[in-house]
Amino acid sequence: MLRALCAVVLLAPLPLQAQQQAPIRGFPNDQVEAQSRREAQARAVPSRDTLRALVRALSAVPHEAGTDRSRHVAELLLARFRAMGLNARIEQFEALMPRPLTRTLELLSPEPWAASLREPALSQDPTSGQADQLPTFNAYSPDGDVTAELVYVNYGRPEDYRVLDSLGISVKGKIVIARYGQSWRGIKPKVAAEHGAIGCIIYSDPRDDGYFVDDVYPTGPMRPPAGVQRGSVMDMPTYPGDPLSPGWAAVAGGRRLTQAEATTLEKIPVLPIGYGDALPLLRTLTGPVAPEAWRGSLPLTYHIGPGTTKVHLALTFEWRSRPLYDVIATIPGAVWPDQWVVYGNHHDAWVNGAEDPSSGQAALGETARSLASLLKTGWRPARTIVLAAWDGEEWGLLGSTEWAEAHADELRTKAVVYYNSDTNGAGWIGAAGSHALEQFITEVARDVRDPLSAKSALQAALDHRRAERTARDTSRDTTFTLGALGSGSDYTAFIDYLGLPSVNLSYGGAAHSGIYHSIYDSYTFYERFLDTGYVYGVTEAQTMATAVLRMADAPLLPFEFRAPARTYRRYADEIAKLAARNDTTKGLDLSALRTALDRLDTAAVSWERERAAFDTIRGRDAARRRPTLGAVNRLLASSEQALTDSAGLPRRPWFRHLIYAPGFYTGYGVKTMPGIREAVEQVNAGEAQKEAARVAAALTRYADVVHRAADALAAALR
Repeated sequence: MLRALCAVVLLAPLPLQAQQQAPIRGFPNDQVEAQSRREAQARAVPSRDTLRALVRALSAVPHEAGTDRSRHVAELLLARFRAMGLNARIEQFEALMPRPLTRTLELLSPEPWAASLREPALSQDPTSGQADQLPTFNAYSPDGDVTAELVYVNYGRPEDYRVLDSLGISVKGKIVIARYGQSWRGIKPKVAAEHGAIGCIIYSDPRDDGYFVDDVYPTGPMRPPAGVQRGSVMDMPTYPGDPLSPGWAAVAGGRRLTQAEATTLEKIPVLPIGYGDALPLLRTLTGPVAPEAWRGSLPLTYHIGPGTTKVHLALTFEWRSRPLYDVIATIPGAVWPDQWVVYGNHHDAWVNGAEDPSSGQAALGETARSLASLLKTGWRPARTIVLAAWDGEEWGLLGSTEWAEAHADELRTKAVVYYNSDTNGAGWIGAAGSHALEQFITEVARDVRDPLSAKSALQAALDHRRAERTARDTSRDTTFTLGALGSGSDYTAFIDYLGLPSVNLSYGGAAHSGIYHSIYDSYTFYERFLDTGYVYGVTEAQTMATAVLRMADAPLLPFEFRAPARTYRRYADEIAKLAARNDTTKGLDLSALRTALDRLDTAAVSWERERAAFDTIRGRDAARRRPTLGAVNRLLASSEQALTDSAGLPRRPWFRHLIYAPGFYTGYGVKTMPGIREAVEQVNAGEAQKEAARVAAALTRYADVVHRAADALAAALR
């Protein structure tokens, strides 16, 4: 019944009259109807049956990066793009990708025991027993053979080590065991090594990712005892991409660092395990009972150690560079071919990867088919559209980073936006990115329908947020806003290194999933527990088709600057409050930054006044003004780059954006105004003041670009 209802909802388009009544940013009022009709045509194309077939084909076999199986998936996508009539090619790079040779984890005392280090096949999941599955490991762990006492460090965050210090417990010369969650996995061995540990084990606790949440697979959707989260532990907050070519593209025969020179490789051996293998280790620990917040849901009393528990951890890897296959499809622009709208999703997986990444890659494929269907009607985009299927994302954003570095100068000149997707599930629209695109994404969500109701995706998301807001959680935002981007997916090089306007967008939140980076991320699991009717895959494809079309065809790029001004002021207020808590940093002077924000406020108002005047001109008048509008659009597209600094952030020059970056000790989680914020957190008043001056200068540059764009638009409309 549910699937039948979904089909009815998906086949019923949004009332065109409602779309006509709502303005579309970037289009004169008399062009809105034609644009709405074109978007409705595109949204009618994505098919649940096609998505189902694509997810099944893409996840048919394990296809980790650097293998012929990954190349086969790339060639499948290439053939599909070409069959649609798109100009498509494979761009090949290479990157250091170590594969595990041997893995040993043994308990030596108080009693001998050896970890299984394997995920068993399930009769209910046909692909779980396939050959060529990559063993459970953490990419970019070094080789190592260590024996030491074991210490439990909770999530392995800096604050957890402060608790250990308060208890008088040192991890120096010890092996630590940390549970997954609360920070990115690569932070755990990084912080452990900084505190003198010689090895790190990471396990999934059932409280976070197992039977405490829901029934385990195959009965339910959560991680079974032997399920293991593979994943990279590259120090991506320093730089992502090939560890041997930071800032330049890794191509065959090109310049490379030595392995000893690479700064993103972990310093101590690290291995992931399931909670079935963690239980015998944790059960033997003695020492203080862990604080309540440190206790998981295994059937034991959580102790910290150290004590008589001694562990042997030994790992070896085959260290060599392997090929990457990025698939790039292009639809040339008819009016401004040197302005690019780029949309990407990765295609490599740790194993079969039905959810991560095939669900998102299949939706991108249906967006491509939507655009190809419009091409057959005679439509041509005003701007060039670039569709990308990246390789090597799982290892450390390899394929997207190498491509962005290879085309850096061209992208800085031509790209007007980068859209990213990754996994897609059932639930509500979620988006993060450049805040100049907040109003634009709000309008896109307004004009796409939620598949399980008669509401727009925007209204469904707002209703969900309001339902989640309770008397005990009044802080929950009940308006639609963009989150800030940290890292963890392929947008990183585009926003953090190149300074391009970027958005990451997907649907999810309505279903549990405990198979992340395991052999159980399969077509069978996805069909049973996630987007079971593929209706949200359709919605993702429709949403991205709408976003691509609008950005590609808008006579005036649909940027809006009141949201950045409002949001960046909130960041400054947060930092001021943080600084005031410590005597060393309470004198932080943010007056120059606030003056720059005032200038941005004024520029944003000026821009909106001129943009509103643009809405009222006739479409044919906009066409006559294309040369002058092209100059305005170039200013708008370059505005995000004003927020970058070629010197980069302190101690990590690859990250050039001064407003958004992953935290040095969060990995994926964002730090906004990171140079100032992290200096305050580290109680470094001098650096915080220096970074405040740099951010103020960047915001002044940003405001100046907006002012110039407003003046140029005013002149174009005279």
